[in-house]
Amino acid sequence: MNEELTTAAWRKSSFSGDNGNCLEVAPLSKGRVGIRDTEQSNMQPYVVSASVWDAFTKAVKAGEFDF
Repeated sequence: MNEELTTAAWRKSSFSGDNGNCLEVAPLSKGRVGIRDTEQSNMQPYVVSASVWDAFTKAVKAGEFDF
């Protein structure tokens, strides 16, 4: 894992419970966003552009992923 991902300020949603099934996000250089699964700490985090993250969060807020 590169140093930026190792030292990033990871945070999880305040909606996450204490069961350990959480996604964490971290702001990275060049406007990118790191995304990782707390249960898969051995996997490399995903890194997406700011525009991809913005589109994703707008879709979540609009309920596009609600079942």
